[in-house]
Amino acid sequence: MDVWSFLRRYLLNKYVLVSLVFAIVLMFCGEQSVVHRIERSRQISELEDEIELYQKRLEDTQRRLDELEGNSDNLEKYARERYLMHASGEDVYVFEQ
Repeated sequence: MDVWSFLRRYLLNKYVLVSLVFAIVLMFCGEQSVVHRIERSRQISELEDEIELYQKRLEDTQRRLDELEGNSDNLEKYARERYLMHASGEDVYVFEQ
């Protein structure tokens, strides 16, 4: 059997052509298309990375809060370092890197 006769007989059949066109339209058009699915999975991946980042920040913030609530000396140290607060009669020197 010749290759051309095979193609003409099976691939150029009107039912096969309509089915191929239908499959292509479904794959690339509409809300459930392959392109939209790939875009959504990329967005989901980015959002999951963001969730991880915010969970780490939350844990860090909770740890700091526990340290500050546990001891008033830590609260004073944090205020001095973070907000450059000082007691009366003290001089504060800020060194920038």
